Amino acid sequence: MLGPLCERLAAADAPGLRRLRHLLHLVTPIEGRTTGGRHVLELVEALHPTPAVGGLPRAEASAWLVAHEGLDRGWYAGPVGWFDAAGQGSFAVALRSALRRGDEARVFVGAGVVRGSTPASERRETDVKARAMLAALGVTP
Repeated sequence: MLGPLCERLAAADAPGLRRLRHLLHLVTPIEGRTTGGRHVLELVEALHPTPAVGGLPRAEASAWLVAHEGLDRGWYAGPVGWFDAAGQGSFAVALRSALRRGDEARVFVGAGVVRGSTPASERRETDVKARAMLAALGVTP
């Protein structure tokens, strides 16, 4: 996805672990240098939605999600970050988010369904993530 936009691109050979309060994340750092004059938003566009939240192949997975997911994701899993006047910046994927209006909030979390996943384990994972989001909002489930 980024190859055509970069003159140099390197990813770690294996994911590392990022320890958070409630869970562990697999993280694979990617570093590169874009071909001349590219804006960071071109990279964001090339990566969004990431395979982790949109699936692969991108077009087919996206069509399947629209047909079967049954909800409007809104800002969930969208790119969040900053950029400057020179077109440089840093972005991350909003894997957990909440939209609050008055005294109501919609909390969004997810799990990566891959070969070997089971519905029960994925449900447990999303429950842990949702509880952390609710705690951040001061809500006790």
